[in-house]
Amino acid sequence: MRDPYDVLGVSRSASEDEVKKAFRRLAKKHHPDQNKDDPRAKDSFAEVNSAYEILGDKAKRAQFDRGEIDAEGKPKFSGFEGFGNRGGFEGYSRRSGGGGGGQGIFDDFMTDILGRAMGGESRRGGGFRRTGGGSTADFGEERGGPYRGEDVAVTLEVALEDLVSGEKVRVTLPTGKTLDVSLPDGVTDGYRMRLKGQGQTSGLGGPAGDAMLTVTFQKHPQFRVDGFDLRTDLPVSLEDAVLGGRVRVQTLEAPVDVTIPARTTGGKAMRLKGRGLPKKGGERGDLYVTPRIVLPDGGDAELEGFLRARRAR
Repeated sequence: MRDPYDVLGVSRSASEDEVKKAFRRLAKKHHPDQNKDDPRAKDSFAEVNSAYEILGDKAKRAQFDRGEIDAEGKPKFSGFEGFGNRGGFEGYSRRSGGGGGGQGIFDDFMTDILGRAMGGESRRGGGFRRTGGGSTADFGEERGGPYRGEDVAVTLEVALEDLVSGEKVRVTLPTGKTLDVSLPDGVTDGYRMRLKGQGQTSGLGGPAGDAMLTVTFQKHPQFRVDGFDLRTDLPVSLEDAVLGGRVRVQTLEAPVDVTIPARTTGGKAMRLKGRGLPKKGGERGDLYVTPRIVLPDGGDAELEGFLRARRAR
């Protein structure tokens, strides 16, 4: 896999916000649903997700920058002390009291790892774990079990209406599988979910990995997100602003009628309680509507005449 910084097109000094913006832009660009005629889109999409699994995680990004893990998130093998120009494990053997039996120690070490990978018993306790692509796979989980499949990362872009409808949202995984996912209350932009057992299958009969799902919000043509609240502007005629009146406001579910008080200036937003995004516990945020006074297209001769006469006094 390529360097994750190169994949996302950001510098090594890029901020978290810059990394996130680059990820969202590329995830949207390469999403398989947007590129159904491009067979390479799925691979590009998976590569972008894998890069963000490293750079979007503070700990993993720091490990990568220090050279402790590679571009796939796997630990880098740094060798053993005493493994010198002549090859072999002479230094390691002497330190272990083997007196020249270093190759045997190395064989034992590799047998231990490979035995666990193939489901065999080990002579030593504990397990050998490898990480990669944002996942952790166990070689010999619980003393000798077959290893777990890789986790996969995927981005799910949702409309604000999806958060309040209660309907399931369809997502296509890098494995090619398509799922209908229920979104819990309290979802925010960048929210992460784990779909257990929906990752890559194990090559040796172990359990499948998980799908690590990142939820992002589509930009809405009318509403602006402010935490769990929503904000929108409402065009109001000069007549309604001066005299007051009833106007219709669109919400995420259906339009509602609201009263515009007389002498409205547009400097204060009106609050529609419970018309925002779902919070944990079943409550919802609010919708704040700011009146914006608009003049009629083409002008209003009567109004203009009145204002001219008023100015001339």
